[in-house]
Amino acid sequence: MKYAFYTLGCKVNQYETQAMEQLLREQGNEIVSLDAEADCYVVNTCSVTAVSDKKCRGVIRRLRRRSPEALIGVCGCYAQVDPDAIRALDVDVIGGTGDREGFVAMLTQAVRTREHLEGLDDALRRRTPFEPLPAGSLETRTRAMLKVEDGCQNFCSYCIIPYARGPVRSLGLKEAVRQAETLAEAGYREIVLTGIEISSWGRDLGDQKLQDLVAALCQAVPDLRIRLGSLEPRTVDEDFCQALGRFSNLCPQFHLSLQSGCDSVLSRMHRRYDTARFLESVRLLRQTWPGCAVTTDLIVGFPGETEEEFEKTLDFLDQAAFSQMHIFPYSRRPGTVADRLPDQVDPAVKEARAARAAEKAEALSRAYRQAMVGSLFPVLFEQPEGDLFAGHAPNYVKVLVPPEAGLKGQVRQVRILQVLPEGVLGQLE
Repeated sequence: MKYAFYTLGCKVNQYETQAMEQLLREQGNEIVSLDAEADCYVVNTCSVTAVSDKKCRGVIRRLRRRSPEALIGVCGCYAQVDPDAIRALDVDVIGGTGDREGFVAMLTQAVRTREHLEGLDDALRRRTPFEPLPAGSLETRTRAMLKVEDGCQNFCSYCIIPYARGPVRSLGLKEAVRQAETLAEAGYREIVLTGIEISSWGRDLGDQKLQDLVAALCQAVPDLRIRLGSLEPRTVDEDFCQALGRFSNLCPQFHLSLQSGCDSVLSRMHRRYDTARFLESVRLLRQTWPGCAVTTDLIVGFPGETEEEFEKTLDFLDQAAFSQMHIFPYSRRPGTVADRLPDQVDPAVKEARAARAAEKAEALSRAYRQAMVGSLFPVLFEQPEGDLFAGHAPNYVKVLVPPEAGLKGQVRQVRILQVLPEGVLGQLE
């Protein structure tokens, strides 16, 4: 049978899609592109904003119009939090955010029997253990994702994800090491640890913390780079830095989720740190990994955000000197506390603030990359890009060089020559 997937949302969704594709291939099925004829089309949905929900519905409707005889399966966060909206779209198989193997089994059964099947639970009451899935990537042998955690219990006021994903579940340390060793044997050169909230890894396993997992992985696969996904700022403390600072294969790029550089806004967001604690994390990182990249996310135009509060955020960006930022105008999500807050910010104001923050972010990014000029970096090369070949330094800055035969998958020393609009230009040593 032929299956095609469409994935919306975060790296966890991407990971789970490629795992489901791998499970279907192991059963003898074929994975085809979304544009091809397929027996079953699968949409892995996102529900982080109302815009995400709308996009999911649009994709499902287009697939049904284009392929009325094919089966359509839908899973993911939107299906979990609003299954009635999915049922209204003439969908054949519905799954949520748990039991991916069970969802694949429903797909294969429905393709044979043409019956309507559903597998949904109450995510907040989910007590099943972490579901290990095949790690890696079917597209490349350079960088693989390894999902080590699912669920979130932070309940930030703007976020629906705890209701979609349920409580924290962690991949056991021994199984994580086993999967990492398998990826090393398969020829991967870098592993990206991903999850809904990887800072919470281990809270369901007793007295274990994220640094215990990362240290074990760095030791188990010393020839592979280990890159961390998004971190809650409070994760970075003296113990974290002392435990991990000795590993040369831990990538010196740390994504600390900020959201606002103003304490009063952070309080309305129900974030569990203030700007002083965030800056302490940044200080510890740069003390332990000199020259490391600190990247972040920022939401502008959160309900009640005044011009003065936004200016505080802009000032904070200079203090933190981020190497890269993802900037989002606040988008309302029904079902969250923030959606019910007064003083919703005008969309035009949100867009204007996003533009001002983006201008600041670009200047900070360029300054960080300018500081790389003249230095040598080991670069993992991945793919051609125009007339050049692209890869990433350990700090995740994109590096482009004139192409050479056999570069893909190699780690080569590169001297940085100049800053480009995105990334830097280098010369192979």
